[in-house]
Amino acid sequence: MACKGFSFKTLVFSLRILLRRNPLSLVGKGNNANIPQLKSLVFSSLLHATELSNQTLIFDVEGALLRSSSLFPYFMLVAFEAGGLLRAVLLLFLYPFVCLLGKDVGLRVMVFLSFFGIKKESLRVGRAVLPKFFLEDIGYEGFHILMRCRRRVAVSCLPKVMVEGVLRDYLDVEFVVARELKVVCGYYVGLMEDDRNDSLILRGRFAEGKLGSHVVGIGSLHKYEGHQLFSVCKDIYLVSETEKRNWHPLPRDKYPKPLIFHDGRLAFRPTPESAVVMLLWLPLGLFLFILRAIVGLLLPYRLAYCILAFSGMRIRSSKLKSFIAISNPENVQNKEKPKGILYVCNHRTVLDPLFVSTVLNRPVTAVTYSLSRATEIISPIRTARLTRNREQDAVMMEKLLNQGDLIVCPEGTTCREPYLLRFSPLFAEMSDEIVPVAMDVHVNMFYGTTASGFKWLDPVFFLLNPCPCGAVNFLDKLSRGSKFWDSAKSSCEVANQVQRQLAEALGFECTSLTRKDKYTILAGNHGIVNAGKQIV
Repeated sequence: MACKGFSFKTLVFSLRILLRRNPLSLVGKGNNANIPQLKSLVFSSLLHATELSNQTLIFDVEGALLRSSSLFPYFMLVAFEAGGLLRAVLLLFLYPFVCLLGKDVGLRVMVFLSFFGIKKESLRVGRAVLPKFFLEDIGYEGFHILMRCRRRVAVSCLPKVMVEGVLRDYLDVEFVVARELKVVCGYYVGLMEDDRNDSLILRGRFAEGKLGSHVVGIGSLHKYEGHQLFSVCKDIYLVSETEKRNWHPLPRDKYPKPLIFHDGRLAFRPTPESAVVMLLWLPLGLFLFILRAIVGLLLPYRLAYCILAFSGMRIRSSKLKSFIAISNPENVQNKEKPKGILYVCNHRTVLDPLFVSTVLNRPVTAVTYSLSRATEIISPIRTARLTRNREQDAVMMEKLLNQGDLIVCPEGTTCREPYLLRFSPLFAEMSDEIVPVAMDVHVNMFYGTTASGFKWLDPVFFLLNPCPCGAVNFLDKLSRGSKFWDSAKSSCEVANQVQRQLAEALGFECTSLTRKDKYTILAGNHGIVNAGKQIV
């Protein structure tokens, strides 16, 4: 029978089970009765151990890897990104009462509040949103020990769907012991299964010698009560809260795998305090959004620039005067109508072309890939949608250049981190002169881009930020026939050189990743839906 949704009786029944002690749970009091007494050592002594390369490590994720002892930010991210603002407000409102329930019951209440009624197939928070915040919370000392061991087994009290993505994809953890969430008719009901199956499978592997015989464990001195898996350890090292407070954050350049793509709207770690600040800011933020939108749509660029700056929005530029002179038709001596200038930008937000137009003090046409229809309608500059058919797009861009200047973002999609995606070479065939434009954008509360959410909200979230900042850096104009762009170079080689030039100006790194790679990782699709229609 098809599922008809959740009724109030289902909610009450789930809450009754939630607040009942789970006798099968392997995390909590009373679970270490049959576990032998382990030899516990101080964690600091493990930092100087020399023989770790051939050993298997079992570690407690929350107690031995993360610097923070609070799990609230991760559940707030799930509640906000997967459930919406109202669910996040409910979690924040009930959090003081959750703290009074104790760790075990409080954890299950937060799981229930965050996951109840969420569709399993659409939940990608664990792989698209949470890894960024987990990596920023990892202690360098715990990570250093982790990466020195040959095999790594993680034990977590969090649901597996939250931690498995970062542990497997970024830390190369071989096995994750965490609890699954119960699913009814394709929806999470907010209840956790026990991790008995994972524990039995893993203990069987140890018994068969598949994971080696030299096993060490790292747990938390503050909350350690014993886990069945730690009984296979030769030694166990316990981390105190005092030690964790002195840990250093893991530097970005030490990440085992670069964090290039991530999704979600929140640009800050949502601790209880910062979440309250966000909610208090939203009324004023909505007012500023309306003000900024009206100013940008209706007022002249110079006046709009001043008012936007007064509202907290900044647009920095370089080499402004020289490029206004280059792009001003009045300064062109040729009697024939000149071909427009092609501005080639890296892509940070949906508002990149608006920043360039504001700096140039005039509207410039922009070609787009997957801009939402709503954003196209209210855009103060002309936009033209690319079809991803090379021949058709070339004809359209040629026509637009004959009518005036044009802005193109050859990455085809936005990237939040300091990386540049592969440039499409089509722009190098459209004009004999191009102006590379290095774009950088900084936000402090909300990201103005998304891969799996509603794209029409991208400009809304960007303008909701208290102090959004855009930097526009015009680089030297490139002409065909110059040393940089000689006739022997193909359009692909020119595109790669422009990419490297922009990366050098911004201090970013070049990659060969594409729009397809981004959407495969973050949204589970290629950025295109049925019948070839682009996602809006």
